[in-house]
Amino acid sequence: MSWVRAPGRKEGARFWGLSGFPGAAGAREGWEQLGFPLPTVSRCPLVFLCPGNGLLKKKTLVAGQGVDSRPQKGQDVTIRLKATLEDGTVVEEDPALTFTLGDCDVLQALDLCVQLLEMGETALIVSDAKYCYGAQGRSPDIPPNASLTLEVELLAAQDAPDLELLSGKEKIQLANRKRERGNFFYQQADYVLAINSYDIALRIVGSSSKVDFSPDEEAELLDVKVKCLNNLAASQLKLDHFKAALKSCNQVLEHQPGNIKALFRKGKVLAQQGEYREAIPILKAALKLEPSNKTIHAELSKLVKKHADQRNVETEMYRKMLGNPSAASTSGKCKDKLPWSIPWKWLFGATAIALGGVALSVVIAARN
Repeated sequence: MSWVRAPGRKEGARFWGLSGFPGAAGAREGWEQLGFPLPTVSRCPLVFLCPGNGLLKKKTLVAGQGVDSRPQKGQDVTIRLKATLEDGTVVEEDPALTFTLGDCDVLQALDLCVQLLEMGETALIVSDAKYCYGAQGRSPDIPPNASLTLEVELLAAQDAPDLELLSGKEKIQLANRKRERGNFFYQQADYVLAINSYDIALRIVGSSSKVDFSPDEEAELLDVKVKCLNNLAASQLKLDHFKAALKSCNQVLEHQPGNIKALFRKGKVLAQQGEYREAIPILKAALKLEPSNKTIHAELSKLVKKHADQRNVETEMYRKMLGNPSAASTSGKCKDKLPWSIPWKWLFGATAIALGGVALSVVIAARN
């Protein structure tokens, strides 16, 4: 697919879409209806914006310095922002908002549109709730499913700081900002973007450094790492990414073997995979550390019952394999009188002795 401009439109009244899709006729004068996929190399897994659907529109109020002045993904950009509801109520105003473009640090509407702004350009962006605060809104000032009008001016763009040169305090602050953004997405039930933010925070914490950190800073960085890994595991569990969640839990437990959240989530992951025998002792360990935790109590009780049911099913299956399919329907008293009530270990032991006796007889006969 290639980029096209709607024919017959003047500069400043453009409609951008994907070749092969109609929709220019619905564009109002002076508005761009944005419809494009971000490249797969984007650090933020944003979604397609359908051309012509009117969910995200941009109108240039003040022209910028040209296409070559547009910011690049990964750069730190500074914008002037004013956000209003459809009735004109101002819900956010920031004279100098700075964020990393493509890291999902801000609304998706901003992350999408700022990369199309020229330096010094002022634009009006009208966005559907889908690319703002969604179905949940932002209490108390932004109601659910609220569209926003964003007035944005691109003030500056520069390369992000070198992580190796950040002080301990700067690295902690940066990682915490990404983690908090992940928490925001988690609360919005957008677990894919939450995982993205936690991953970025972990990359910051784990990056090499040319600066010496104090013991307190090292401890604080570890604390941020553990929080991110725990939250990452929670997000992965929501998406049924059990293998990844188990890995995140194990990484936490490498640093903190008694971390209750990691133990609990590891037990849940194993239970989801049907590994009840492995999950139960892990949940018991978590319960021992926090005996009053009702959530762990409930999960453990549920797993113990499931494990017992699983063992009963396996026992019946073994009985059928050994040629006694009717054993399951026999009453308890009859079971006690049947030879099948003999413990399996005695049955196998007797068989082994019998086979050994036959083998010994053959050997003696051969010698004679």
